[in-house]
Amino acid sequence: MKRILCALLLQFSVSAVFAATVDDRILLAREAFRVGDGIKLARQMDAVRGHDLEPYVEYWQLSMRLADGEPAQFRDFLSRHAGSYLAEKLRGEWLKSLGKRREWDLFDAEYTKLAQPDQETVCHALQSRLRLPDPSALEEARPLWFSSLELPDSCLPLMEQLIAGGRISADDIWERMRRLLEAKKMSAARLTANHLPAGQAPGAKLLDAVADKPVRHLALLPNKFEATRPGREMALFAVQRMARNDPLQAAIQWDKIKDRFSAADRAYIYGQLGWQGALKHLPEATTWYRLAGDAPLSEEQLAWKARAALRTQDWQTVHDAVERMPAQMAAKPDWIYWLGRAHAVLGKREDAMALFQRISGQPNFYGNLADDELGRPISVPPNGSRPTIEEMKEVADNPGIRRALALFRLDMRIEAIREWNWTVRGMDDRRLLAAAELAQKQEIFDRAINTADRTLAQHDYSLRYLAPFREHVEPKARALQLDQGWVYGLMRQESRFITNARSVVGAKGLMQLMPRTAQWVAKKIGLKDYHPGRVNDMDVNVTLGTSYMKMVLDDLDNHPVLASAAYNAGPGRARKWRDVKPLEGAIYAETIPFNETRDYVKKVMSNSVYYSALFDGKPQSLKSRLGTIGARGNNDAPKTEDLP
Repeated sequence: MKRILCALLLQFSVSAVFAATVDDRILLAREAFRVGDGIKLARQMDAVRGHDLEPYVEYWQLSMRLADGEPAQFRDFLSRHAGSYLAEKLRGEWLKSLGKRREWDLFDAEYTKLAQPDQETVCHALQSRLRLPDPSALEEARPLWFSSLELPDSCLPLMEQLIAGGRISADDIWERMRRLLEAKKMSAARLTANHLPAGQAPGAKLLDAVADKPVRHLALLPNKFEATRPGREMALFAVQRMARNDPLQAAIQWDKIKDRFSAADRAYIYGQLGWQGALKHLPEATTWYRLAGDAPLSEEQLAWKARAALRTQDWQTVHDAVERMPAQMAAKPDWIYWLGRAHAVLGKREDAMALFQRISGQPNFYGNLADDELGRPISVPPNGSRPTIEEMKEVADNPGIRRALALFRLDMRIEAIREWNWTVRGMDDRRLLAAAELAQKQEIFDRAINTADRTLAQHDYSLRYLAPFREHVEPKARALQLDQGWVYGLMRQESRFITNARSVVGAKGLMQLMPRTAQWVAKKIGLKDYHPGRVNDMDVNVTLGTSYMKMVLDDLDNHPVLASAAYNAGPGRARKWRDVKPLEGAIYAETIPFNETRDYVKKVMSNSVYYSALFDGKPQSLKSRLGTIGARGNNDAPKTEDLP
């Protein structure tokens, strides 16, 4: 196998040397496309003939001619590159252009060939069906009105026809406005208000004023504000907006005016108070949810109803909240697990075991917890057989893989990831393992992990849970007495081992350090000659990252769940999210109010189980690792001065 891989790598090296002479031309072509210089773009075409990325230059040319290009040109490209990422991308862009120009015959001929239409294209397709005529198209479009999404322009004619035909009522318009205002989508709410009957629409200035100063709006309510629908709705909006910042004060203000509203409106506000109270871990949240009764709740509200009940150990309410969830939501491993726990506490042991069986063995947080409930220690499954010569060669010769590797070489990482992901999406386990092996040897670690993660029956957990750079990481983890499985579990989630990774908020390197944190840690540990430019140096990054892990661990009861939350969201928040009584680690993780941090902590802790199983060669227990989070108390000041 080593000889096979060496031969393949040599093949890529030779190709890279050959391609290097035209790589600059590819980059020039991309820049010409970016600035809209079609003449300069065309000049590069002859120079890139035979390059793996020649189709990209051709795609860029066609993409600049969506409005006036000949259909034959597009169809020729789509035919020659059928099934590729670029064919899907170009077809999607062409369809949107055709839809905007209402060239429906061409649109209809190409739409059925699009594998993954987005909402904009779907709405164009529904518009096309209406001209046939096909009245069912409007019924298919109607559910879009009730989402909190900002609809693309192609959907608006459908909504207007629904309103004009009386299929969307004034009540439906107010319902959409509520959803948009809850989601803080003010511009979409203003547009929606324009569809209300004459005299009912609140002006844009009023909407903005209520959003900015809800307390003031409630204080200045006229005596008979409840006599009109806009008066009631703006008062409800003010309470809902106030609840985002201070649910307790919002509840006090609501109590003063609640009798002026219908039972349905009262239930709506209690649902809002319950949701916002749950996000802030207020004990009143469960009471507010109870007062909401059977009022319709969004998926987010139902999730937080269950989470609020978990914090208070109200397992009957956990059960009831999950049972009310839409089928697709309730089928997620999260809620299967918590429903199983509720069944177990409520005396339905067989039902609980059946639910745990459904998700056991899944390599994720809830699958791990289900295994623990079933008494099955978590082990790494045996590796499938290594890819054969033929499988490695087949993957290495795949045009999509070749294009992705060329894009990685040119540091066109976003395009490379999309090309890679599209190419591997239909592969079977054998080819996925071959592709993961190839990515690992090319040190494209994130794609190796992502690809190995996709296998269904044959696995290689040494690829799923890669552990590169151990010569840098292991000595530092050992010196700081850090669990190496936890360190790697966190690094895998932070950067997927991309040494120059940079987040949208500015975190850098393998351990994704924010500049301020890196500077602070460097000062604390006495790292000489440190400056921000050194943060991407692997040894410096690992030194700073592991040192910070040790600091937050020491600061937070030596508990990896709290320390993981602190690494992502800051020690102050991790401390604040504790309860006034000891809390099961899994419940703490489940009730973290930041979506990103909640997902992060779960993945870091599940990762650590598998890394420890690989490193130690012993079965593991996630539930044991999660343990119990100590109660929040008066001595919660940071142990480390000025910890960021």
